[in-house]
Amino acid sequence: MIDTRGRSCAAPRILLVIAALAIALAACRAASAAKRPAPAPPAQATAAISPERFKVERQVLDNGLVVLTHEDHAVPAIAFWQWYRVGSRNERPGITGLSHFFEHMMFNGSKNVPPKEYDRILESNGGYSNAFTDRDMTGYYEEVASEHLDVPLRLDSDRMAALSLLPEQLKSEIEVVKEERRLRVDNDVSGMLDEALWAGAFVASPYHWPVVGWMKDLERIPREEMVEYFRTYYAPNNCILVLVGDFQTAAALAQIKAAFGGIPSQPAPPQPVDSEPEQRGERRVEVRYPAETQTFVEGYKAGGVQSPDLYVLHLLSILLSDGESSRLHQTLVYERQMALDVSSEYRTRLQPGLFTVSVEMKPGRSAADGQAALDSALAAFAKDGPAPRELEKAKNLAEADFVRSLKTNNGVGEMLASYEHLFGDYRAMFQTVGRYRAVTAEDCRRVARQLFDSRRRTVAVLVPEPDSSAAGDEAKP
Repeated sequence: MIDTRGRSCAAPRILLVIAALAIALAACRAASAAKRPAPAPPAQATAAISPERFKVERQVLDNGLVVLTHEDHAVPAIAFWQWYRVGSRNERPGITGLSHFFEHMMFNGSKNVPPKEYDRILESNGGYSNAFTDRDMTGYYEEVASEHLDVPLRLDSDRMAALSLLPEQLKSEIEVVKEERRLRVDNDVSGMLDEALWAGAFVASPYHWPVVGWMKDLERIPREEMVEYFRTYYAPNNCILVLVGDFQTAAALAQIKAAFGGIPSQPAPPQPVDSEPEQRGERRVEVRYPAETQTFVEGYKAGGVQSPDLYVLHLLSILLSDGESSRLHQTLVYERQMALDVSSEYRTRLQPGLFTVSVEMKPGRSAADGQAALDSALAAFAKDGPAPRELEKAKNLAEADFVRSLKTNNGVGEMLASYEHLFGDYRAMFQTVGRYRAVTAEDCRRVARQLFDSRRRTVAVLVPEPDSSAAGDEAKP
């Protein structure tokens, strides 16, 4: 995920996103109702997180804009989310990076808001804003005192209706994005490995290219392509608005309709084409760059939001690397003392993605030794599965993270938007706790055996070089 306003993916101003999303969800829903997965079947929910106690109003305006509201009068503040169903998967070769680019542009002025005035106006009213872009979506949010709800409504409806796309502004901002790419990818080990991993793992999926875009695309995208992309994807019928906090629903909906209801809808955007063939053998990618230690990432093909094993995959990630007592930390960091750090990640996505395991070796230890140890640990886990106490702990962590994500207005807003987008119905969030609780040790064994198949694996390895001459080298597939 790319947060364009100064945060890295690992700790973006908004990256809490995925604390909850990496756990409970991830984010984004199929833009096509026909492709949406059916809401998960009923499962046990906690009493505190049920439709009866966690009331949400859902309306769809005449222009297709989906509006979700959740009143909570605990504090006199509101969180306002605009969740556009557009991410890097909606791009194509030649225009990669446009979704992230427009995340920048949305703060660069609109018909009635001069450039650089968005944040000044919001902050002068005691609020703040941020945004991020991922493969499946782009999210923007503001938090402000409840009496100033009109401020984000005015600012955000203006940029949706009439974003400023003057040539000089586009040209200036694309240079900012190119510099961000240099910082976060071209001169960052984790960024380079992540880009090389996904580009190697996917050959015909829109997950092949990076969220920030290829540099040569950023250098050549014509203004006409930018304008058309904005017209297509930043329309009310491709957006979910979420309002959470201290307001009266009827009055707030009237304000939202007044601000956004007159913005015309656009033809439904085209759906991304995923022609990814079945992977029939391990792929390896090598990145050469000055570094003190060897690092590698293994990416295993994993299902998207429609996978029946979605919640098992999230628990596998927790079991393997969440905390110092997790399986891989114990094996690679403490028992064998060969790695400085190990992490795994699975995010729910609209289409099949990757379950990744990253290992940073200790100085002097080779990536080859680390891969052998990692493969042995994964094989043992796939054979034996988790112990009862391990699984119980993982479920507790997953449930706690999910519930914790709902303790703020902003967290609730993000959850509602992401479930509405990803699952096609925000009410799927009420089934999350029950889904975790239903996972068995046999589920973990079965899914691990299927998942950790070397024939469906891509490995990206950082090969340290002694000088900086390799900074511009490209990954060698």
